[in-house]
Amino acid sequence: MRIDSSRTSGTRASLAAFAIRSFLFQPFSIPASSMVPTLEVGDYLFASKFAYGYSRHSVPFGLLPIAGRTFDTAPAPGDIAVFRRPSDPSTDYIKRIVGLPGDKIQMIDGVLHINDHAVKLEETGSYSSDEIRSAKVQRETLQNGVSYSVLDVIDGSTGDNTQPVVVPAGRYFMLGDNRDSSADSRFDMGTIPYENSARAFACFGTPEVSTTRHGLTGK
Repeated sequence: MRIDSSRTSGTRASLAAFAIRSFLFQPFSIPASSMVPTLEVGDYLFASKFAYGYSRHSVPFGLLPIAGRTFDTAPAPGDIAVFRRPSDPSTDYIKRIVGLPGDKIQMIDGVLHINDHAVKLEETGSYSSDEIRSAKVQRETLQNGVSYSVLDVIDGSTGDNTQPVVVPAGRYFMLGDNRDSSADSRFDMGTIPYENSARAFACFGTPEVSTTRHGLTGK
């Protein structure tokens, strides 16, 4: 029996693609503006599935039926994370981790406070787009030195002043970089369990995407 080499090569390529997507990297397209100016609507990126170790949420079709995580590495403040909410396990979200287990998180007059200390915030310029007419760009620098740009569209918005939240054990506090247009841990989303959370701490743009603009190295 003659084997069709082109069909065999195609099958191998398909299996390789499935393995990479399932266990190593998964592509995403940004559908909303909650991470502007770091990630723009329509940007493409790859999320690393092994960055924080593997959980049952890391692999599709229930192929990894484990409890908790294996080969785990703890997320760090400032990481960009892809995760799923416990109440909505079919949808992927992307935000920035700002609070670790045990941290006290609060927004006061638009300034992020961690453990009662204000995070350094500097105005660096302005931003506009088809969706956002005018906004202030600010540089936020965490205590570990990670620095990135955030957007301030409206002074005194709902998320600018919040009640303090102590992050429970095994959970993380997520914020969008577009502080006035992000459904995140300040609101109904709440804190995110480690097992459900970040499948990526590093995101890589397409060649058309500037990693300098995105600040994806975290520095």
